[in-house]
Amino acid sequence: MQKIVHRSITLLVLAVLVATSLVTGCQSSSGTIVVATDATWPPMEYVDENKEIVGYDIDLMKAVAEEAGIEIEFKNVAWDGIFAGLAAGEYDVVISSVTITDERKEQYDFSDPYINAGQIVVVQADSDITGPEALAGHVVGAQISTTGAFAIQEMEGVELKEYDEVGLAFEDLVAGRIDAVVCDTPVAADFALQREEYKAVLKIVGDAFTDEFYGILVQKGNSDLLAKIDAGLDAVQAAGVDKELEEKWLR
Repeated sequence: MQKIVHRSITLLVLAVLVATSLVTGCQSSSGTIVVATDATWPPMEYVDENKEIVGYDIDLMKAVAEEAGIEIEFKNVAWDGIFAGLAAGEYDVVISSVTITDERKEQYDFSDPYINAGQIVVVQADSDITGPEALAGHVVGAQISTTGAFAIQEMEGVELKEYDEVGLAFEDLVAGRIDAVVCDTPVAADFALQREEYKAVLKIVGDAFTDEFYGILVQKGNSDLLAKIDAGLDAVQAAGVDKELEEKWLR
């Protein structure tokens, strides 16, 4: 009986330790916070020619960590396993262009929103279109069955041309077969700002006109780390650093 009691106590202690590890993630003994990202989506997060992980999210997380007084290191993780890895405590934080949704909020804790990556307009560099309010009378391309296509359908006097893949819409825009493309803000930045074949002939106009907010994730219940991240993010936004990063990466 005493052995059973001792064994029960041991199992209880182990259970508590496991539960604690699931909440605290894989923070090292030195206090470094491990941040996962799927570095395959420029300009938000990607691996550059020097094999460094760079992008808007990366610069933002570094600024947040500095303001929060925490040390971080990045870990490149494939998208299809990134949420499961957070839940399993393989890392402490995820920043990877993750849209805040009610479904995800049931499983993870999100920071305050840090960017609206909604739909935005891309035109030729010499176009006089200034934003979504100026699209009437024009032919506008979007990928089929996307938020962008749905948004165009609701615009009065705008002709929608749909494409199986958004890259085909940009090809037609450059060739002058359509007048504008509507797509997610990071996708627009990738084509209009990052790609050598397009960045001299395309431009982004106006602001995002739909809402799709990104957030930073931690494990459910990791309130201490989340509070530090939110405090750091508040400081970054108050100082306008996030807007500077938008100009650097998304404009």
